[in-house]
Amino acid sequence: MSNESQFGPAWLVPNAAGGLPLTASRLSLVVVAAAFGVGRLAGLSVPLRVQAGVYLLGMVAMNLPHGGYEHFENLRRRATSFQGTYVVTYLVGITLFVALFFVAPVAGLALAVSVAVAKGGFGGVQSMEALYGTDHLRTRLQRWLAAVVRGGAVMVVPMVFWTDTFYAFSAVMVNIFEPGALSAVAGDPATSRLYLGAGFGSLLVAHLVLGYHRSAGTGSFLADAAETLLLVAYFAIVPVVVAVGLYFPLWYSARQVARSTAVDEPAVDPDDHDGGLLDALDSDDPKRVTLASWGVLVVGSVATFGLAAVVWTLSPQPLGGAGLLVGLVAFWSIFVSIIALPHVVVGAWLDRTRGIWYVP
Repeated sequence: MSNESQFGPAWLVPNAAGGLPLTASRLSLVVVAAAFGVGRLAGLSVPLRVQAGVYLLGMVAMNLPHGGYEHFENLRRRATSFQGTYVVTYLVGITLFVALFFVAPVAGLALAVSVAVAKGGFGGVQSMEALYGTDHLRTRLQRWLAAVVRGGAVMVVPMVFWTDTFYAFSAVMVNIFEPGALSAVAGDPATSRLYLGAGFGSLLVAHLVLGYHRSAGTGSFLADAAETLLLVAYFAIVPVVVAVGLYFPLWYSARQVARSTAVDEPAVDPDDHDGGLLDALDSDDPKRVTLASWGVLVVGSVATFGLAAVVWTLSPQPLGGAGLLVGLVAFWSIFVSIIALPHVVVGAWLDRTRGIWYVP
């Protein structure tokens, strides 16, 4: 059924099934960008402490539960052997990434930025696939280009438009493991900004031009172009700390919820009939389901915050030499990138059968 009557013009939702979550993701970014745009025109500014509070609210309270849900839903109704391999590989990925930060924190930061680009970009392409199609993306190279542009908006655009803030927080993040390490290798920010802006701008134009020439008239290109330009405008206008903190819960997570509702075909492992270690969650006994759900929640919470406690304890200065709120933003940015790497690699790229961004 078309969403035109309920959720807006067809060119924004061409026969899409995302419904309310899809519309909410778009409207929320428009509202936030418009609010900050009007504020900047009026000469208003948001204190960094307030921005840090917004980031922590968005990334910890709002977005973290969704990340756990993606893994939980992916592991349900999978073979026990798969579940075990999944968890072990995930833990290995986390261990290696943590070690990289302690051995070479600048390289770790570069990988963390790349992970954010990959998560936003490839997760975005998969949501496009499920919600309104990608018939304007004819080749694998073009799909990768779309992912790089969408994901690049999350990191590269703030580097260009919020250079000083981005660099300052990057320095604090590196200082958590090796104080002053970023300053020793950083070049001229103005030159980097120029090259990044030119490079990203070229990729953006290439993505839009190729999509236009290869569009099939279904509206998928128009929706993609509108969303891509919205992302660029959002990260250019909204201060980077707030922009990143709200992007993941309001855009990424909301669109993955929309993707889930749009996928009609159930994601079931054909080689497994008992749900593996999570079969109790599909029991007909409400008490058993309740107990199993409680157990999964407890185990997930202990594992997540236990890992955070380990990194905090081992780090030479977990706040990176900054104040409490700014330091917590830096620390959480590092921590969330640590768990995001296997989230993308193990949960999506290595899981060809289904994955956290499953689209039949």
